[in-house]
Amino acid sequence: MHDDRERLSRPWRALLGDVAVLVVFVLVGRRSHHEDAGLTGFLRVWWPFAVALGVAWIVTGLWRAPLTWSRAVIAWLVTVALGMALRIVVEDREFKVAFAIVTLVFVGAGMLGWRAVVRWRRARVGTTA
Repeated sequence: MHDDRERLSRPWRALLGDVAVLVVFVLVGRRSHHEDAGLTGFLRVWWPFAVALGVAWIVTGLWRAPLTWSRAVIAWLVTVALGMALRIVVEDREFKVAFAIVTLVFVGAGMLGWRAVVRWRRARVGTTA
């Protein structure tokens, strides 16, 4: 039987957590701007950040230690910076400061937030066991 710590630190689960953050980010953003172009519209916004997340995971080696703060912070910043760059260059979107700030805050809160909850839960389980 695997304990909770082992299950939560499996890299694929952590990657799914980060991907879920990006999915929610795009869904909330599109809904708040009343944009509904279906799957195509969703993918047009999502893919640059998903590709950037993949690069961030590789560059930081996040799969080796998905809950490590230093790796997660760098992965968050790479995801946002590269995602914005891909969006601007490949999707031919203009740079908007407000969008960049919202992206930085939302993706950071999501990627670091779920890790904080897992780490907090681990600490609580560890002190009560």
